[in-house]
Amino acid sequence: MSLLQIDNLNVRFGDANAVPVVDGLDLAVDAGEILAIVGESGSGKSVTMMALMGLIDAPGRITADTLRFAGTDMLKLSARQRRKVVGKDIAMVFQDPMTALNPSFTVGYQIEEVLRQHLGLKGKAARQRALELLQKVEIPAAESRLDAYPHQLSGGMSQRVAIAMAIAGEPKLLIADEPTTALDVTIQAQIMELLVNLQKERNMALILITHDLAVVAETARRVCVMYAGQAVEVGQVPELFEVPAHPYSEALLAAIPEHSIGAERLATLPGIVPGRYDRPQGCLLSPRCPYVQEHCRRQRPALDPKAHSLARCFYPLNQEVA
Repeated sequence: MSLLQIDNLNVRFGDANAVPVVDGLDLAVDAGEILAIVGESGSGKSVTMMALMGLIDAPGRITADTLRFAGTDMLKLSARQRRKVVGKDIAMVFQDPMTALNPSFTVGYQIEEVLRQHLGLKGKAARQRALELLQKVEIPAAESRLDAYPHQLSGGMSQRVAIAMAIAGEPKLLIADEPTTALDVTIQAQIMELLVNLQKERNMALILITHDLAVVAETARRVCVMYAGQAVEVGQVPELFEVPAHPYSEALLAAIPEHSIGAERLATLPGIVPGRYDRPQGCLLSPRCPYVQEHCRRQRPALDPKAHSLARCFYPLNQEVA
């Protein structure tokens, strides 16, 4: 049985007739697996994980056939029950570490708070464990950093503190939401290496939300490509990179700068992601798809098995013809 099982997840902001931000998402993650979720901004990647964490407030509305973690139905938990799971068994590293950390409290206090809430550690035991966590995420002069405030740390060090807080409860699932976006290139590589090493060491599942396909190729076992709130392709790495079945996956891969060496312009996909009031009747990619056919404009495809992956397309690419 999967560690995380999501079936037909829908997230709306407004009434029940509002256009979904996450639209019928199916996703499964096994224990110890690294899954990457990729797609343009606004595709629903972060909202999906926030729904799992219980961080969608009114007017947000969450519905799902299944939203189960480690055998627990997350939809049936009370707020108090959810707090015992979120932050301990499920933890999240947010995109901007400077806003994820509380500027009013020291680094040590914030890590110790997690330890108090989820592991019952107090006093010297909590402080010693906080120090060990800072050392684990490779912060130099870790002991002196316990009494530092977030504004006294660099972006890279702040992200390491956020990771230390996330792993303090020894989670079974760690969600990293664009963990390297605000960092320079050398620090990005260090943070990704740290996350992968922690995942292997603790055998925890890791969901990596990113737009960096190079990171996906180097770290993930599987990848879910999202577009306009839907999963349009789910497959193994590197097969999905070598033989993408969905036109949107192909377009994302073509947009990697290295693939346009020698060309006058970078490869692009014309148009924009459909918004709330301009969603097409059929396939959501149909206004932008270079392979669109009339059938695509009238009906919406399901996420079905193809040669190398699951793809939401009537006319998938790179399929062998019998």
